[in-house]
Amino acid sequence: MYASSKVSTKAFASSSTAEHLCQAAYGLKTSSTSTTKGLRTSCFLVHQNAAPFRRPFSSSTRTQLEYFPPPKDAPHIRKTDAAWHHPVYSEKQMKDISIAHRQTSNWSDRVALVAMKILRFGMDTATGYKHDKEVSLGKKDPTTGDKPQKWAMDERKWMVRFIFLESVAGVPGMVAGMLRHLHSLRRMKRDNGWIESLLEEAYNERMHLLTFMKMAEPGWFMKFMILGAQGVFFNGMFLSYLISPRTCHRFVGYLEEEAVITYTRAIADIEAGKLPAWKDGEIQAPDIAVNYWNMPEGKRSMKDLLLYIRADEAKHREVNHTLGNLSQNEDPNPFVSDYTDDSKPHPGKGIENIKPTGWERKEVL
Repeated sequence: MYASSKVSTKAFASSSTAEHLCQAAYGLKTSSTSTTKGLRTSCFLVHQNAAPFRRPFSSSTRTQLEYFPPPKDAPHIRKTDAAWHHPVYSEKQMKDISIAHRQTSNWSDRVALVAMKILRFGMDTATGYKHDKEVSLGKKDPTTGDKPQKWAMDERKWMVRFIFLESVAGVPGMVAGMLRHLHSLRRMKRDNGWIESLLEEAYNERMHLLTFMKMAEPGWFMKFMILGAQGVFFNGMFLSYLISPRTCHRFVGYLEEEAVITYTRAIADIEAGKLPAWKDGEIQAPDIAVNYWNMPEGKRSMKDLLLYIRADEAKHREVNHTLGNLSQNEDPNPFVSDYTDDSKPHPGKGIENIKPTGWERKEVL
């Protein structure tokens, strides 16, 4: 997973040419506004003769930023492979992912939906996210002439959204897996395969974050927001999962529905030409993403990357809605189980038989 060669970013000198080149490569604004809002460009270009460039809003080393270096003092280790190998997605499977919503059927579902809307409001406020419903799914921009699109999202705003979203999305799986692990130890019983899927989900979300961190690095303000959000969200999920695991899985299912919407809208913006820095493969997926998703040659553009990530979010949507339909203490995890009749569609680790609103208990057990 981690290449042996270091990918480092040396800060540019104060020359405007180098600074603008780096900013333009990732579609981020060069104005002071983008810096104060907590996002800096992470550029792969290296200026050998440049003097260190001071970044007063950064907690990182001024002269060099290292991304995912190999283990220190381990000359015999070439690379460290991923603990969980990602299933292979076909292009058709990823493009067939669609927006879906599971209707509430009881008080637990309604509590989960309201909690998700509250979190969504806070996240939208923190990241400055707004999007016209008319153009959210790839429809033509209704504005004409020089009139700007209302709530237009540019590359920098999308990157802020992605980083903040993924820094929060990795929390529920880890909390649920940890609590189920401790529960299994206390009861001295097996967990029937739930722990592995939940930890793998948290790992997958973290890989999304690490991928985006190869493209842009948050500044101190955004790091502070992430720290606060993680502290509140972790403790809230911890207490909620102790009270009602079923409600928490439904909540995460609804949260993943919103993640699918977010990435669908970003893909639609790229296809509509609203994000020129990300179109036509001008920005390639970083190596960490290519290795993790086994992205084929010629299919490594920003749009392709978002297709992979959206498919992951759709899978998490299916998994959590399904787990929310099961008996929390007795039923096995249907996504890692062997079935007596493989000819019939059933849950699995891939997205071949993905069910957007989850599998009902009677369908899998």
